[in-house]
Amino acid sequence: MLKEETNSSTKDRKVLSIVGFGGLGKTTLANEVYRKVQRHFDCWAFVSVSQKPIIRKIIKDVIYKVPFPDGFTKDIEIWDETAAISKLRELLQDKRYIVIIDDIWCTQAWNTIKCAFPENNRSSRIITTTRIMDVARSCCPCGDDHVYEMAALSDLHSKSLFLKRIFGSEDNCPDMLKEVSNKILKKCGGLPLAIISISSLLANSPAVKEEWEKIKRSIGSALEKDRSLEGMSNILSLSYNYLPPDLKTCLLYLSVFPEDRVIDRKRLVRRWIAEGFISEERGQSRQEVAERYFYELINKSMVQPEDISYDGKARACRVHDMMLEIIISKSNENNFVIVVGGGETSFANHQGFIRRLSVQHLDHELAHLLAQEDLSHVRSLTVTSSTCIKHLPSLAKFEVPRVLDFQGCRGLEEYDMNGIGKLFQLKYLNFRGTSISKLPSEIMMLHDLETLDFGYTQVGEFPTGFVQLTKLQHLIAGGWTTMRNKVGNMRNLREISGFSITRSPADAVEDLGNLPSLVEIAVHLDDGGSDEFRRHAEMLHSSLCKLGSCKLRSLWISRYCGSLEFLESWNPLPYSLQEFYMFSDYYFTKVPEWIAPALTSLSFLDINLAELTEEGLVTLGELPTLLHLVLWFRKIPDDRVIVRGFPSLKQFTIYSNDASAYVTFVKGSMPKLKKLDLLINVSMAKTYDFYLGIEHLTCLKQATARLDNRGATPSERKAAEAAIRAEAGAHPNHPTVNIYEEFYEEDSEDTGGDEKKSNEDGDADEN
Repeated sequence: MLKEETNSSTKDRKVLSIVGFGGLGKTTLANEVYRKVQRHFDCWAFVSVSQKPIIRKIIKDVIYKVPFPDGFTKDIEIWDETAAISKLRELLQDKRYIVIIDDIWCTQAWNTIKCAFPENNRSSRIITTTRIMDVARSCCPCGDDHVYEMAALSDLHSKSLFLKRIFGSEDNCPDMLKEVSNKILKKCGGLPLAIISISSLLANSPAVKEEWEKIKRSIGSALEKDRSLEGMSNILSLSYNYLPPDLKTCLLYLSVFPEDRVIDRKRLVRRWIAEGFISEERGQSRQEVAERYFYELINKSMVQPEDISYDGKARACRVHDMMLEIIISKSNENNFVIVVGGGETSFANHQGFIRRLSVQHLDHELAHLLAQEDLSHVRSLTVTSSTCIKHLPSLAKFEVPRVLDFQGCRGLEEYDMNGIGKLFQLKYLNFRGTSISKLPSEIMMLHDLETLDFGYTQVGEFPTGFVQLTKLQHLIAGGWTTMRNKVGNMRNLREISGFSITRSPADAVEDLGNLPSLVEIAVHLDDGGSDEFRRHAEMLHSSLCKLGSCKLRSLWISRYCGSLEFLESWNPLPYSLQEFYMFSDYYFTKVPEWIAPALTSLSFLDINLAELTEEGLVTLGELPTLLHLVLWFRKIPDDRVIVRGFPSLKQFTIYSNDASAYVTFVKGSMPKLKKLDLLINVSMAKTYDFYLGIEHLTCLKQATARLDNRGATPSERKAAEAAIRAEAGAHPNHPTVNIYEEFYEEDSEDTGGDEKKSNEDGDADEN
């Protein structure tokens, strides 16, 4: 439906609306289709609307997700709804775009949102999802638009999903459980969300008939006869009721975040710890226990994983809107969290005091109601919208918070921070993505502070006396921040990121080696005087060597426009290192000896090599624990490159700004590889009949081929694409294949340029 052109000579914008009951998998289907077709478009975006949409914010979210010229978003914070719509129309006017508008609840919201997407005769596409048929029809008034009504799963597919989740295979269900399995399935009504919820509950329960019969009775009639919100709520509530008390607490805490929000794992587990929900268990630290809880909630299907890392673990999660309704309801019953502006705000049931406050929208009326409340017992304050800041109560009204989270709130510099130094119980303070340029000077009085995050801000330096915060464990700075002397006193630090090595005093750089608990470090090297730069770089190396016998696992080094030649001679580095990432336009002449074979624990490597060679790949291929390799190069090899080794690798990515290569995989290479992303030189590949050796990658599930067609004829381009698809089609796993053409500047040299590489894997602060 999305790919077909209209019957007329025009190439009109078309809308496909997916409609169905909550829990049918509308968003899942939209995402899968979106993933498969997005490379056919110039730009793409996914945004959620939800029941209480703020149209201005939705439009701005789309703008941030499509390419825009420098200066385009200047003053974006003061744009009203009309201005935002106008700017997005301007941005998309000449582009073929595909956009998912997820979870629309009313025709009024759609009638406003659609104005932002021009009908520009470029075959653009919009996918909407909704539970309401009238809304779906309003999205699709034209003959070429489509309403796709989702059906429940058939009995066959329901059974397959159910049994695979519990037993790993449909054939492994014990005979004694088959009858009760069928009865439980009938109560799920073919809804994937219900099936996954109940099967996850059973997968974590004893495989005993009596236990399953008990769960069957608890479900009641549920969705067997008729789909209803009450029936789905019964099933989701049952999963909640079976959670251990500690996991219930952690799950209820998710009600502080707005609907459809992607929740970062690090942010969440640090907040759990700061709130006092987590205790050490059986030799595990609080950090380890909190992360285990996070993955248990995913395993039990209480939350959905997002942003899967190279090691198969989720970096974030999202709460299904129907599950969020259950969580908010339970939270209200227990006076756990009060949400302001997330729906029908009520202060009637908080039993005399507010424990946790989530401010998602605050107008004059709500601000007046909030001003009358006693905020002296609030343990955490979360503000998720910039519009709230000017109406937010003074910090002086908060006496005992452990958590202050202002992430993403622009205009925070206008908020009065006086009195923050009196919040002696504060453990977590988040200014990330705000517009502040200076930290409050009183921050040095927060002696119990464990997390301070001001990533993506303009803060240039720390206040005097900052190093007195000796309990601080996570310090995430703005990117160019200067470190203070005597940072070595902060011996509990586990993470430092986002500060400049060359702008900091040499003593501070040397002091990094005196932090025995340091696990992650991400630093930036500025351009300075050559002697000063080299002196600071050598000091950094010396400090890293001191940490060799400690816990350092992750090292991220960035430098814009300048040499990192000194890295070639670094030796040794901490043998415990598991991740190394370089963001720079400098390219190593060969694989440094301190990387391979020295770093035997390395699992993630992002590295720049001047040339892609078999020798270099053989060296890297001997790293026994390497799971993800991102390899940048800038010179086109003279011939094809044979790939061998890599016993543990799961993801292999080759990038270049203006070069390409032709690689072939031999039998036995990369036996665990699941995801492949290649730049392919078609002119070189044609001399070998376009054979890549995909058949030898026995675990491959997904492949992306970006074709460099310079010097190739149209027939050779088609032959290359056909050959790649034929190889993938013959593979037993039938991996998903995405093929698209790579474009280069006309005057680009084969030997490559010095253009800085793009940050494909995200900012060091984010990771």
